[in-house]
Amino acid sequence: QVQLVESGGGLVQAGGSLRLSCAASGFTFSIYYMMWVRQAPGKEREFVAAISRSGGQTFYADSVKGRFTISRDNAKNTVYLQMNLLIPEDTGVYYCAADRTPVRVVNIAEYDYWGQGTQVTVSS
Repeated sequence: QVQLVESGGGLVQAGGSLRLSCAASGFTFSIYYMMWVRQAPGKEREFVAAISRSGGQTFYADSVKGRFTISRDNAKNTVYLQMNLLIPEDTGVYYCAADRTPVRVVNIAEYDYWGQGTQVTVSS
């Protein structure tokens, strides 16, 4: 049974940091691309960051470049999102997602497995 379980969300002041984790099970984690997606209240889900199978390639939305870092530990079946210099616009539910062979790595629609999400709230 495939499971993606996010953790690490919470309430933080603007300028602060959070580190999200996503623990994977039920599939061969190391051969899947991983993605972080967020959804703000009343808005559609949006791509945040993605990482290749080995971790050698990373991809970011322009809105988070230079502030967020995606990484993975294939030995621990876990992907991370380090979020620094948080701003209120970063508020939302953060989801991790997995896909084995995305044609476009940043295309949310191609990702098959999804977690339940973790809430991130940034206060001004």
